[in-house]
Formats: sequence, C-alpha cells, structure tokens
Amino acid sequence: MPQVIMITTPTILNVTVNCYLIKIDDGFILIDTGLSNQRHLIEQALQNAGCQSGKLKRIILTHGDFDHSGNAAYLREKFQTPVAMHRDDAGMVERGDMFWNRKSANWLVKTLTGLMFSLRAADRFKPDLLIDEGDDFSALDFEAKIIALPGHSRGQIGVLTGDGDLFCGDLLANTKKPEVGSLVDDAAAMQASVKKLKGFTINTVYPGHGKPFPMRLFLESQQGY
Repeated sequence: MPQVIMITTPTILNVTVNCYLIKIDDGFILIDTGLSNQRHLIEQALQNAGCQSGKLKRIILTHGDFDHSGNAAYLREKFQTPVAMHRDDAGMVERGDMFWNRKSANWLVKTLTGLMFSLRAADRFKPDLLIDEGDDFSALDFEAKIIALPGHSRGQIGVLTGDGDLFCGDLLANTKKPEVGSLVDDAAAMQASVKKLKGFTINTVYPGHGKPFPMRLFLESQQGY
C-alpha cells in the first residue's frame, strides 16, 4: 500500500489547504501543490519525505484553482516532472483566471476575486499532460485512475487508487464534518459527481480542505444524495 503524506498549509482565510505526497516504489506522486505564498513549507515537507530531484514522477492537479495549482510551475521546473490536469481547467493556470470556463458570476465578484485570488504571472503555465476519465498511472507503477468529478469546476477530477483512497479536490470537504464542498459552480454537476462516487469502492477520502475521513461516514450523513 503506497504511503500517503498529507501536507497542510493555511490560507489567508484561515482555512487549510492540503497537498498529498504519495510514495511509490521508485519515487513520489504529488497531488495538488498549494498556495505559492506557502511554498517554503511545501518544499520543506518534500525534502523531509526524501523527495529529491529525479524522484518526483508526476504532479497531478485535481483542478485549476490558485490554492491547488500555486506551486505547480515552480515544482515542475525544480523537479523536472510533468504536470497533469483536465483540459476543462487548463485555462485557469494558463491565464491565471479562476473564473475561466466557469459559469458567469457577478462582475464585481469577478473583479474582487481576481484581485485577491488570481494566479500571478510567474506561476502561470501550460499543463504537460491532459487527463480525463479512465486514465491511469500504471506506467508509473502507481495503481490509480482518474474520475471526472465536475461541479466545483468543470475540470475537477478525482484520483482513486487501487486501495480505495480517493483524492477528491474540492468535491468533498471535512473542515467541521464530512460534507459536500461549499463552493459550487454547477449544482447539478456537483450532485451528479457525488452520486457517481457510490459506484466505486472507496475506503478513505482525502479532501482538498480538512482531514481525511472514511467514505462510509459521508454516505451515512448524506440522505439527499
């Protein structure tokens, strides 16, 4: 069973954001990369885990938001490893626009959010690999596949391992209790993604925000889904 190392850093709103470093036989996989202003903490965690140059085999982004993609370009350069994400969120990291390919929002909200939560020019990049439903990482000796989980963003994905670990981005959260993520772009898509999870064998959920939790606890609490 691959070792999962959770790297947790704070945001400006006092909500933690998680990255997950997964130890595989010949190196590491990093799922999400955190905020650029917390770079030193993330680099230190990678170093403490023994993740050195040549050991990071892939960076996988669950979606394009700045708090998950903030260090992707930097770490790609440092470790010389490809960054993979879904094409429907690629414009976020290429343009630094967190509303790219999302439904229309109030212009004032867009402006204020853009000023506070955009991806700065130095951290923007073009993904090396575009991934989608059913893609797997067997070539890296990482037994895991991609599940498309839109709703928070159109291009959000989950990474489901053969051991039943689900890295779900912002579809689910556990800041107070296991629940559906509070930031929803498309409510119907979000609901469909949550229902979709029932078709998979999932043991532990690793959310983008909050602590990991057993999937059964979430299912027991979600009668509406």
